[in-house]
Amino acid sequence: MSLPKISPAEARRFLDRGAILVDIREADEYARENIAGALHLPLSKLDEADLALHGGKPVIFHCRSGARTTGHALQLAQKVSGACEAFIVEGGLDAWKRAGLPVVTDRRQPIELQRQVQIGAGSLALIGTMLGLLASPWFFAVPAFVGAGLTMAGVTGFCGMARLLMRAPWNRSAYGSARPAKAA
Repeated sequence: MSLPKISPAEARRFLDRGAILVDIREADEYARENIAGALHLPLSKLDEADLALHGGKPVIFHCRSGARTTGHALQLAQKVSGACEAFIVEGGLDAWKRAGLPVVTDRRQPIELQRQVQIGAGSLALIGTMLGLLASPWFFAVPAFVGAGLTMAGVTGFCGMARLLMRAPWNRSAYGSARPAKAA
């Protein structure tokens, strides 16, 4: 069982008629940017929710690009299990914005942790490679170390860089100091 995809404009029409919009992104993503009125239900907490409580209204799921909703369409469809119509916004929040539809942005919130990890890892790999080419081949150890760290994060689900970034001053209010890290 899969969920049909609808355009952002179609989703807007459904919402105007009372449909429920569900944002499945994680809290850090939702805090930085979201669609006003969207119910925040992170994919990681989907099992705890009861979408049948919305009185048979259509439910529309979205993420940032549409990849997560598409990849978890079966799980999302099972969550509504015939209690109502359910759809996926094709292209997610990115397509919503491209369609000129409004979003709520709070630039005081840090950018998403996954993007911070990508920026940090990419910068270290680039700088290490450039220094390896220009200064000393020993600097090639930096991108090798970053690559090994990312591989281990993918295999184990523990990302040391994410754990360090959560403790960074700009992230303290969003993550506190003891929240466990997820792999990026």
